[in-house]
Amino acid sequence: MTLAMQGKVALITGATSGIGRASAAGLARLGASVVLVARNQEKGVAVRDAIRAESGNPRVDVLVADLSSQQAIRELAAEFQQRYQQLHVLVNNAGGIFFRRETTVDGLELTFALNHLAYFLLTNLLLDTLKASAPARIINISSQAEASGRINFDDLQATRGYGAFPVYAQSKLANMLFTYELARRLVGSGVTVNAVRPGPVATNFGGSGRSWLNQFFPLIFRVIGRPPEDAARTVVMLASAPELAGVSGKAFYDEREQPTSARSHDVAAQQRLWQVSAALTGLSVAAGLATV
Repeated sequence: MTLAMQGKVALITGATSGIGRASAAGLARLGASVVLVARNQEKGVAVRDAIRAESGNPRVDVLVADLSSQQAIRELAAEFQQRYQQLHVLVNNAGGIFFRRETTVDGLELTFALNHLAYFLLTNLLLDTLKASAPARIINISSQAEASGRINFDDLQATRGYGAFPVYAQSKLANMLFTYELARRLVGSGVTVNAVRPGPVATNFGGSGRSWLNQFFPLIFRVIGRPPEDAARTVVMLASAPELAGVSGKAFYDEREQPTSARSHDVAAQQRLWQVSAALTGLSVAAGLATV
């Protein structure tokens, strides 16, 4: 077994199932210290213990946070920084699709809050740690759905009309806009950021909403999707491959670079989304980066 990630620390959200779990296991097998972020303590501990046993790596930890809550994200970042001095890999993976409009404890539409704002806030809160640990890598899990996405800046919270798929596609386009804008801001810092568009994966994706469709949706993905381990190979590659050390601001599918939509390359939209996201998360924009 090669321990290419020995001495590296990786934090992975949505790490108790699907792509997140498979990525965590892959990085643990490479010798990394892996910190799982879980919504449920009991499930998080069970997955932690399973990955320790599978990988033979005892350096697998779990932190509990509901990433739809900005307060929980802030507490997660603070707890991580108390426990760990370094962070070399951040994988923003937690997300979902919700077939009826739901709001978070912050009063925000759940899809946009969980799929985009959580990435934005957690990454910004951990940026100083990432930069101090450089070389470091950020990996955002987007989706090929971003190609059909449009950012409705006039109604980001979908208060005037809600459709699960358009709102989901908007959030995944936001992941790409965020990735490209952040890559530009991180030039010269030793921190890279790339995205993964995994395609359909056989996971419990879409199974956590309150609509009956959220119970049905994962069944479709289990039929049409590929194993999460297949998608996770791209995440592990982006986290560990020496030849990708300087690669930033790219998207990948099946371990190869993949072009993204024309809308994702709209620099004005990237910058506007950054400003709006900073306002919605209570961050100010200073020194080219969002800060508390």
